[in-house]
Amino acid sequence: MKKSSSKSLVPVETVEHRIYLVRGQRVMLDSDLAELYGVPTKVLVQGVKRNRIRFPADFMDQLSKTDTEALRSQIVTLKKGGRGRHRKYLPYAFTEQGVAMLSSVLNSRRAIQVNIAIMRAFVRLREMASTHRALTAKLAELENKIAKHDKGIQDIFDRIYELADPSKLEGTIGSTD
Repeated sequence: MKKSSSKSLVPVETVEHRIYLVRGQRVMLDSDLAELYGVPTKVLVQGVKRNRIRFPADFMDQLSKTDTEALRSQIVTLKKGGRGRHRKYLPYAFTEQGVAMLSSVLNSRRAIQVNIAIMRAFVRLREMASTHRALTAKLAELENKIAKHDKGIQDIFDRIYELADPSKLEGTIGSTD
């Protein structure tokens, strides 16, 4: 597939740093999305609430206090209230599908460009996870092969050390007695 030649409004790397793991799912927070879209968080949440039917629980969910506390361990700089701002309500978390659905709610040129960058970031993270799983499997396979040959390799090293031990060489050709 051909890569886009146009300069992205938001670098994919910027988006990747705003994707978190909550309840075993990759999500983005409403405040991060609002910042990327260039709108206040309140405006984003109002737009979502007016179109609630578009956001089932597997697309978007409001975080619990426990989720928010757990998220603070992922985002070292996250202060109470989210990104240092006071929040009256707990944040909303959007899955990849929820972010895609936001494009129908926030229909500006910037929103479309930001959504493209976000979709690319999710795809890239999926590809990296797949590569990581494949690499982990290869390493496990290699580790198993080494374990099978370990005994033979250890015997070879024992024999080499035995031959290299000067005390074992006495009485052989070249010894200095």
